[in-house]
Amino acid sequence: MTSDQTQIQGTCLCAAVSISIAQPSPTISACHCSICRNWTGGPFFSLETHESPVIEGKEHVRSYASSEWARRSFCAVCGTHLFYELKAGGFHAISAGLFKESGQWPFELQVFIDEKPDNYQFANSTRQMTGEEVVKLFS
Repeated sequence: MTSDQTQIQGTCLCAAVSISIAQPSPTISACHCSICRNWTGGPFFSLETHESPVIEGKEHVRSYASSEWARRSFCAVCGTHLFYELKAGGFHAISAGLFKESGQWPFELQVFIDEKPDNYQFANSTRQMTGEEVVKLFS
């Protein structure tokens, strides 16, 4: 870990799974895709990283291949949503709710904005990307 990065650690509800990641300036993103909304009951708020997180309690992590290119993982003990990860490339969107300090991080990005339902709107001004733009970015 370099000196300009902060080690961030979070846990699921029951603390059976702990996730640590080095981040210089953590920010929050929200995904409005239909799969994330089905998985979480609303937009999925996450900390995005291209680094693999350090996971303690891996024996409690279960994963579901939600598409040809990605998996969603959760704690098998308490059911907490842990992360979304691309099968190739190392990208992780780690659930912001795992980290106590996530409420202090800036909310900067919304993805799949073209799939966002009309029944909610965030007050924050963020960068916004459509599903097509996100797919192009990772293709």
